[in-house]
Amino acid sequence: MIDLIKAIAFLERDDWRAAHEIVQQDEDSPLACWAHGIVHIMEGDLPNARYWYRAANREFPAEPDVKDEIAALKAAAQ
Repeated sequence: MIDLIKAIAFLERDDWRAAHEIVQQDEDSPLACWAHGIVHIMEGDLPNARYWYRAANREFPAEPDVKDEIAALKAAAQ
């Protein structure tokens, strides 16, 4: 199991690279896949972000707001 809370903390600090190192280790957990999608939004790779949102069974937002997505992920992870 990955340390999703640690990955979320990295996302909150705009350190998507460090978060990516964590979330890419879990391709099965919907929450990790969602976090992975957020990483790719932050990176600017929207096609890859859409892939991870599909893997997380989440609708990709029409206008992704990273702060809102991170806050929702954090709430879901608690």
